[in-house]
Amino acid sequence: MKRIPLLLFLLSNVLLAQVPEGKQVISSLYVYDLQSGESTLILEEERHFEAPNWSPDGTFLLINSAGKLEKIGLDGKNLGTLNTGEIQKANNDHGYTFDGKTLFISSGKPDVRGGSYIYKVEAEGGVPELITELSPSYWHGVSPDGKDIVYCAQRNNNFDVYKISTNGGEEIRLTSESGLDDGPEYSPDGKFIYFNSYRSGMMQIWRMKPDGSDPEQMTFDNHSNWFAHISPNNKVATIITYIEDQKESHPFGRQVKLRLLDLESKAVKDLTEEFYGGQGTINVPSWNPEGTQFAYVRYALKDI
Repeated sequence: MKRIPLLLFLLSNVLLAQVPEGKQVISSLYVYDLQSGESTLILEEERHFEAPNWSPDGTFLLINSAGKLEKIGLDGKNLGTLNTGEIQKANNDHGYTFDGKTLFISSGKPDVRGGSYIYKVEAEGGVPELITELSPSYWHGVSPDGKDIVYCAQRNNNFDVYKISTNGGEEIRLTSESGLDDGPEYSPDGKFIYFNSYRSGMMQIWRMKPDGSDPEQMTFDNHSNWFAHISPNNKVATIITYIEDQKESHPFGRQVKLRLLDLESKAVKDLTEEFYGGQGTINVPSWNPEGTQFAYVRYALKDI
């Protein structure tokens, strides 16, 4: 979760501060199939959950809710909470290495108010190890060889893309534009890091070399485009598009749609109709291992 005023973050690190007073969130977990072009409802509950990852073995989806990570079967059954030790403030920026052995978690520290740090833990759960010493840091991607992660971090009052070894150490700043740079994710071949940037005055998808050089714009429309998630085939990416310009913000509770970006031609096509979503819908990589389906979340509100 990002760009929420500090007071709101302290009041609720699961985005309840963005939910209108007197309303209950209904979260619906869907799987979209590229061949059929249809979304299938997996789970609908009267609570706030976010950001599905597809497990590397293809058997379940990992979501975050109330600071914890939960495993949801493809039939919608709750398979339990992942053991993350004392790290119990997970936000919606989490995901696996390409080999499926390690999970990265963005979370606050125990007994510390606010802040987001990046941890790693065995994919099956265990005791997380701290990677980033500075906060706020939000994980978004890992290199195909598993040696580096890329993340969005606020340093000196500006959000940029950074890289660091998965063993920690010194972080490397990859972007330096005055506008927000966010959502970095490696392509499966390791040749590019895709990210979204406000440097043109509209939030668009960009890509750059792994060292931060040669930035290239990938989308060019009048919508706010976020979070390019690259398919395992390295040919297309899902993106979330806000219908109305949100400037540098990525709020919950707006009209959005999911689209498919062709990484060669840069053509974009709609996958879904407009729906109520935004923050939490598809923050992190959610493709199945075959690259034929992906998971996402829609939201609705009801009176309490």
